[in-house]
Amino acid sequence: MYKQLSSGVKISITRSISTSYEAYLASIGWDEDKFSMEDFMTSWQTYFKDNAAWIDKIPQEVLLSNEFHAEIAKKIDEVMSKILNEAPTEKQKAEIAKLQKKLGTNYTFDCKAEATYVEQLLKDKLK
Repeated sequence: MYKQLSSGVKISITRSISTSYEAYLASIGWDEDKFSMEDFMTSWQTYFKDNAAWIDKIPQEVLLSNEFHAEIAKKIDEVMSKILNEAPTEKQKAEIAKLQKKLGTNYTFDCKAEATYVEQLLKDKLK
């Protein structure tokens, strides 16, 4: 069912997952001990109901089908894995190192999205 959707709708679904996942992780300070899949799913549902046009482009019978839900669960896993496995850039590493030296902090980060979060956090502390 998911494969039958237009590429634009699939891209929008993927974008809504990644945007809400990164926002959820930021809301818990990227603390894996605070992570709750249930809370993330609630966050994602709120996000796509409020912000995503793709929900209106999928027939109701597809949205309610177990097959579609299984395919979306697989897509969520893929998106989460991709985000968590994308390495931080050298530019991010250098900028964070510079900011941490100024601030005397020692934040760690494991992926590009977390590095983006840490970099913004450090910039905000400098203000």
